[in-house]
Order: sequence, then C-alpha cells, then structure tokens
Amino acid sequence: MQAIRGRVRDLVEATWFTRAILAVIVANAIVLGIETSIDGGPVDVWLTRVDAVMLWIFVVELCLRIFAHGRRFFTDPWSIFDLLVVSIALVPASIDSLSALRALRILRALRVVNAVPSMKRVVNGLIAAVPGMGSVGALLVLVLYVSAVIATKLFRDVAPEHFDNLGVTLFTLFQVMTGEAWPDVAATVMAEMPGAWLFFVLFILVVSFAVLNLFIAVIVSGMESLEEELVEHDREDDASNAALLAEIQAVRAELAALRAERNGAPDPVDAPTGGSR
Repeated sequence: MQAIRGRVRDLVEATWFTRAILAVIVANAIVLGIETSIDGGPVDVWLTRVDAVMLWIFVVELCLRIFAHGRRFFTDPWSIFDLLVVSIALVPASIDSLSALRALRILRALRVVNAVPSMKRVVNGLIAAVPGMGSVGALLVLVLYVSAVIATKLFRDVAPEHFDNLGVTLFTLFQVMTGEAWPDVAATVMAEMPGAWLFFVLFILVVSFAVLNLFIAVIVSGMESLEEELVEHDREDDASNAALLAEIQAVRAELAALRAERNGAPDPVDAPTGGSR
C-alpha cells in the first residue's frame, strides 16, 4: 500500500499532471462563460456534458491527492479550498433551495491560484497582511464616523439630501471617499456655505490619500515579510543540505580509510607460521 501511495504521490506532484489540471481549469472556466450566452439547443447540451466530464476530472484528481497525502491533505488550506469548490459544484441542480449554488461553479476557476506558484505567493502575502489591514480598516471606520458626525451637524440644514442623518452622511462620505460625484456634493453645500470646501479637502486628503494608502503599504509589507521568510527557509534548507553532505563525505572518508587499512594488513590465513622441525 505504501508503494502504491508513493507512486500516486509522484503522479499528482508531477509537473505534467499539474499543467494538465491547470489546462482543464482554464478550459472549464471558458465553457462556463460560454454557457451564459447560450440558452437551450444542442450546443448547450454539449457544453453541459463537457462541464460534467471536467467536473469528474476534478473529483478524480482530488481523490488521488487525498489518497496520496492522507491526513496531510486536510492540513493544507489550499487543498481544503479545492475540496470545497469542487463539492459546491456537485450540488444537484434538482434541489430548488440549493440550485443557486450551481452558479458558484465558476469558483473552480479560482483553483488556478493554487496551480500557479506565483499567484499562490501573492495570495499568501495578502493573507499575511490581514492583521495589519484590520487595524487600518478600524482606523478608517473611526475617521469616517467622526467625519460623519461633524458633517451631519454642519451641513444637515444646507443639504439634507446628503447629510440628513448619520446613515445618509456615512453613505455620502463613502461616495466622496471613492471620488464618485463628490464635486456635485461639494457644490451643493458650498452654494450655501462657501467655506465648506475646507472640510471636503481635508477629508479627501486624510481618507483617500493617507488611510487608503496605508492598505497598500500594509499589503506590500506583508508580501515582503513573506518573501523574507521564504528566503530564510531556503537558506536553512541549504545549510541543512550542506551539513548533511559534509556528514556523508566524512562517512565516505572513514569507509575509505577502513578499506585501505584492511587491504594493507596481511591476511591471517596467508601469514607465515614458521617451519616445523
């Protein structure tokens, strides 16, 4: 069984096998996209059958990986992601309450992230930056809340359609933060309060140029720290391999010395014993 599992592990980890699965993922995404433009007819039936074949290819691939890696398969987050995506695609379309999940079949295209190492590193960098992004997000919420309270008190009577209450003001400031139609909002307020430009300029500078750029900084920092960890891990592997190679060479040298010593010593059987009188 161990020998069979080893052969299956070599198969699923082979470069050609990974590239073949990647090609099926890309082809499946194309098929699902074409299905959205075709409703009924023989072409739709043919595409449905092709999609079903590709789905079972994914099922067989996952079964092989589970068999090859055993329990370690369920310790890898990317493997769990692949399993969930394929499991969602297996939901029967005949179940009305779950038929909407069939639209999530396109999530299988996201498996390309796991198949391409460079994309996988980028996503791992984003995941590593999540704690820092949470802190920046909390800061952004705090700034928005403070700004919304100030704007509501200042501009409620001037532009009630934009600043009537806290909820409306929050939505308006979010719109201003994204840069969508904020000149119209500012012009409406400045028609009655010419000095209101100061609030909008400060808000855009603080939120759009400062806080939002912190997200980019945190993401870049997370990816850089991940790259440093990978480089350090590679260095540790190189050092471990060098130490192992040195030990192997030392053992070989000792064996060679023992063989030379043995070949140089006289054989006890052929040693002279002296003549008998």
